[in-house]
Amino acid sequence: AIITQPKAHGASQAMLYATGFTDEDMNKAQVGISSVWYSGNPCNMHLRDLAEDVSKGVIDSGMISRQFNTIGVSDAISMGTDGMSYSLPSRDVIADSIETIMGGMWYDGLIALPGCDKNMPGCVMAMGRLNRPAIMVYGGTIRPGCTSTGKVINIASTIEGYGAYVAGKINADDLEDIVKHACPGPGACGGMYTANTMSSAIEALGMSLPHSSSTPAEDHQKRDECVSAGAALRILLEKDLKPKDIMTREAFENALVVTMALGGSTNSVLHLIAMAKTVDVDLTIDDFQAVSNRIPFLANLKPSGKYVMEDLHNIGGTPAVMKYLLEKGELNPNCTTVTGKTVAENLEDVAGLQEGQDVIASWEKPLKKTGHLCILRGNLAPEGAVAKITGKEGDRFTGPAQVFDSEESMLEATQAKKINKGSVIVIRYEGPKGGPGMPEMLQPTALIMGGGLGKDVALITDGRFSGASHGFIVGHVTPEAQEGGPIAIVEDGDTITIDSTTNELRAHLSDEQIKQRFSNWASPPYKARHGILHKYIQCVSSASEGCVTDA
Repeated sequence: AIITQPKAHGASQAMLYATGFTDEDMNKAQVGISSVWYSGNPCNMHLRDLAEDVSKGVIDSGMISRQFNTIGVSDAISMGTDGMSYSLPSRDVIADSIETIMGGMWYDGLIALPGCDKNMPGCVMAMGRLNRPAIMVYGGTIRPGCTSTGKVINIASTIEGYGAYVAGKINADDLEDIVKHACPGPGACGGMYTANTMSSAIEALGMSLPHSSSTPAEDHQKRDECVSAGAALRILLEKDLKPKDIMTREAFENALVVTMALGGSTNSVLHLIAMAKTVDVDLTIDDFQAVSNRIPFLANLKPSGKYVMEDLHNIGGTPAVMKYLLEKGELNPNCTTVTGKTVAENLEDVAGLQEGQDVIASWEKPLKKTGHLCILRGNLAPEGAVAKITGKEGDRFTGPAQVFDSEESMLEATQAKKINKGSVIVIRYEGPKGGPGMPEMLQPTALIMGGGLGKDVALITDGRFSGASHGFIVGHVTPEAQEGGPIAIVEDGDTITIDSTTNELRAHLSDEQIKQRFSNWASPPYKARHGILHKYIQCVSSASEGCVTDA
């Protein structure tokens, strides 16, 4: 009794016969296989082939495979352009489209294959809304690149390389060498950037099979995982085990623990909150701070570290990290997963981290004694902001503001070498409504790091950061400038303090000064008046609420 869809009859039977159904097939469970395939970027270009492997596994398990596709946006390609405004909205479009097809066709179960950053939370948000047996199969991480001189590189090397070129640290030939060799084939960006952050968090959440998040895209084990997903989904159907049974409060706590230990992207805050809302779990930015207070930063992974996801795979992968955290008493062992087993049962036969490795630091000698993500509040962020501070930058920064009303104007100032050492760069009107779409500030952070200013300046914004961003950076400032947040009235020269020990983001302004400045301020017109971005502006919640569009 694994079929939940209404029995086909009349016109629907005729339609199904036309697609190749037999009489026997009419009594089989139908599984939707949703691929975020498109040929436009390495993260997603191989997903159609992986979907065929998933389809084989579904058919071999005695079910019907129903493949369909959804959209994607490549952050790395759209970065620094108006196209970046479509990136975060694509997450909710993915969720909407999967929900629409699964709901309209009433498929019994779902296997989704995402590749890039917003794909994964979009797929899992759809799973939560539908609450039918579901599994996420991550498309996998890319292999590291290598320059002609033998230097190991990745996608972040290209943008930081441009920063080094602007600063005169490398020449045009060096930059071309980096750009041509950074991405050697299929797979998502290789460091602990947003794609690998979300895949790791979702594996810890229990919504993907063990090793899914750390197995590289071109590894034969990824193809094996795809085939095995069909049998795993059949077990979920037979047990009637649904996403709301798996994505519990305790499971989200596990996801947060793994995210902190691995040094995951600031985007995890947005996405995990949005995912939790779909299954009615109350997750807030303060929960991230609570976990960050107790979980040390352990992973020597890019962007702030040395290694990439393939290196983690080679020493045991995400399951080995989870087993280590379980042994330290920091994971809930009893959470159910898509294997039909608990976290503890999944990890029972895992070998653990390899001896002698330095990808994952020990609990006793961490890279940072607490987590790298900090939730800041103060007169610049009364509803919260998210800082990514690994400890390499220090814990506190105070300096005069250099204010820019757009990412583009900050980039122009950087290229003109007008960024002052010791300053706090403020980039505003880049929030979910003001951007619109809350663009990522990877180019500003990369130019800062590539130009050798990483320890000399800080950056705050109501926009987002790429998982590849690092430095003394604070994003998700709420309320955003467009909606009258205090970041809107900061002026050049105002002293700003960022303190990760007291969790404070403060302008050295009195309440009276802030009130006076607001008396002369007016919200600028929205930048989009038609189409999806206009609809997004009308619907989207604040960054501290996950930027959801269906609240």
